[in-house]
Amino acid sequence: MPQSGNRSYIYTYAHSEDETSLCGMELRCLFGREIPPAIFSSGTRVDVSRSPFIKERIDVMYEGDTLPEIYRQTEQVELEGKTFKVIFVKTNDLTPEHKIEYDERRVIEREIGMRIEGEADVNHPELVYGIVTVGGRWYFGAYHKNKATWFRQMKKPRSYSIALSTRVARAAVNMAVPRIAGVKMIDPCCGIGTVMVEALSMGIDIVGRDINPLIAAGARTNIAHFGFESEVTLGDIADITEHYDVAIVDMPYNLYSRITPEEQFAILTHTRRIADRVVIVAIEAMDEMIHSAGFTIIDRCIAKKGAFSRHLMLCE
Repeated sequence: MPQSGNRSYIYTYAHSEDETSLCGMELRCLFGREIPPAIFSSGTRVDVSRSPFIKERIDVMYEGDTLPEIYRQTEQVELEGKTFKVIFVKTNDLTPEHKIEYDERRVIEREIGMRIEGEADVNHPELVYGIVTVGGRWYFGAYHKNKATWFRQMKKPRSYSIALSTRVARAAVNMAVPRIAGVKMIDPCCGIGTVMVEALSMGIDIVGRDINPLIAAGARTNIAHFGFESEVTLGDIADITEHYDVAIVDMPYNLYSRITPEEQFAILTHTRRIADRVVIVAIEAMDEMIHSAGFTIIDRCIAKKGAFSRHLMLCE
């Protein structure tokens, strides 16, 4: 989960052109500010495997204006008998004329490795360290790579043609719940459980509900398939009496579902009643209806997939 403190962390990330808006909003929610392209420093620690966009994190141990400064500092590294490996992080903000080529990257890795007292293991190291340059300075520290375990969740036993993609659902969860501890979450129109599976994979306390018995059964099947446990109840959002910290609502669409604007507004007003914070997903902007339901839109993005777009609106 995100944690703030005195320590510094370096992150790299990547996205497709269609995902620019989605990635930008996810990172703003996780880090609380606009993020520069590709690589950045933050005092907030985020598990990199939560995000479909973050690639790597270095927990900064040493920093300096020059590589020799880093070399000297890395002589202090204590391995406590464990094997290690040093990785040069390729993503940086260097100009093309200052680009560091492959051979030079390997030299830098070896120079640091020679100064660390212990056994190097390039194939199965117990400890991995990273060296990276950003903002004109060099940084060295423990290296963490995104494990992308959520890829397995893209193949569900139950599918639905208009369900959110796994990547969009995962980003939406990160927008809704940047800090996991103690949060109670609900997906009151959960469909086949795409959002629920992603939230559960991050350790978030979430329950689901759907008005369609066949769809709700599909959600339970998908959740159990990936080894997770959660309650999926059957019924209308109007009948929910408990209160939650946050909700994600993938609005039913006129294009695919028999739902009137009045029914959409009822979903929003009931969401306002049961949750303090919500990410609303819709095929169009619903600003007037959202404001009429009592929400304020505090951030937004568009997730594109070819000609089809979804609007994600973070509301409180």
